[in-house]
Amino acid sequence: MSLLRPILLQALKHPRRVAVIDDRQAYSYGKLLAGALFVAREIKRATDARHVGVMLPTSGAFPIAILGAWLAGRVPVPLNYLLSEDELKYVIGDSDIDTIITSSQMLEFIGGAEKLPDQIRLIELEKVKFKGLPPLRWPPNPNDDDLAVLLYTSGTSGKPKGVMLTHGNIHSNALAAIEHASITRAETFLGVLPQFHSFGLTVLTLMPLLVGAKVVYTARFIPRKIVSLIEKHRPDIFIAVPSMYGALLSVKQAGPESFKSIRLAVSGAEPLPDATYEAYQERFNLKLLEGYGLTETSPCTNWCTIDRHQRHSVGPALPGVGNVIVDADDNPLGPNQEGEIILTGPNLMKGYYKLDEQTQQVITQITPPGASKPLRAFRTGDIGKLDENGYLYITGRKKEMLIIGGENVFPREIEEVLNTHPAVTASAVVGKQDGMRGEVPIAFVEIEDDAEFDESSLRNHCRESLAQFKVPKEIHHLDQLPRNPTGKIMRRELKVE
Repeated sequence: MSLLRPILLQALKHPRRVAVIDDRQAYSYGKLLAGALFVAREIKRATDARHVGVMLPTSGAFPIAILGAWLAGRVPVPLNYLLSEDELKYVIGDSDIDTIITSSQMLEFIGGAEKLPDQIRLIELEKVKFKGLPPLRWPPNPNDDDLAVLLYTSGTSGKPKGVMLTHGNIHSNALAAIEHASITRAETFLGVLPQFHSFGLTVLTLMPLLVGAKVVYTARFIPRKIVSLIEKHRPDIFIAVPSMYGALLSVKQAGPESFKSIRLAVSGAEPLPDATYEAYQERFNLKLLEGYGLTETSPCTNWCTIDRHQRHSVGPALPGVGNVIVDADDNPLGPNQEGEIILTGPNLMKGYYKLDEQTQQVITQITPPGASKPLRAFRTGDIGKLDENGYLYITGRKKEMLIIGGENVFPREIEEVLNTHPAVTASAVVGKQDGMRGEVPIAFVEIEDDAEFDESSLRNHCRESLAQFKVPKEIHHLDQLPRNPTGKIMRRELKVE
């Protein structure tokens, strides 16, 4: 079954139920459907192209645009409005779109329509006439294998790649997450993550619509405002990244009552610092639960829940998802042995758009322990291990591995030590070429506002926990580490002399 039909059924069965509350207005399920029908008509008038761009802030307008594209029989391409002008133009050109659904607010944010390619047509939602009876027509019913969305990776390693996710990919992933976390339509989500991101699209946009739940969206992450929204709307589910959780700790008036309604507080995209985890336990009596996923896996693969949780683990796999740890020769490894994480399941992408060679590099076949035949599998490039109970631990990234004097060193190991220093709020480690040892580690740190940067103190701190060859040769202070829109630190943007 496609994603479209079950969402339409929710709207037809419960048209008056509140679906979305954003910074401007509230949308019932009926209003979302009516808006999508109007947008579908505008798309058909504007273009015959198969792909249609969507560039909108986190809001109720985004699901209207996505549903509108599907009702028009098209494939939406969510656009990252935080990209540079050149990067945005690259994605627009690579995705073969000639029309973008947007808003005047968004065009102003990116610096005007002139920042887009000249030939692009714009469907500005403020100019669409959402009046009268919506244009009714029998909706299309895509197959599981039909393309649902073209999502571009954040570009943490080279140019962004278009990830082709099918209706079956996203629908299976959303249903697995609903089952895994026991999510019901009675619950309320708080959505802060950008909806052009896979987590924001699947978990905070489509999954609530599939189950008939309510979502509260806000376009900007302002810590004090987030706490106010939590206190006002009493959400059950809050999903954010570690840097967001860390920033919320700065809101002095927030206390245990502020977060009392939250049943699931999920952290993803990067490792959750122990200090942040412990602060939420002590100050708010709230357990932060780590999860794991990639754009190529629609995205969720693992998720800690209240009753299935181990600290520093991203939890057990979702129903239907398989975790396999392999060595350099793709041989499956046993419990607590580190190797590359290989994933199986119906949520694996169809492939990279127009990049057959890159697709073949990551899509493979593997026979998991106990399986009778090979399964289609995805190479994550992440290093991890499974414990005896099937909980997954991320320990590093294959592509970020440093080789220092013949020894394999993962940046995360050094970063975890640096992050325990009381003056450090975040860190990132990269490699620098060295004639004697091949590579040496170079660290970049963010410092607490009231602390002083002392490179010697930080290096001595590292020596207490790390082998000498792992101690950073240089440590640099940055006011802010480079991050992608979801808060993940982008090591490739750190320059070493």
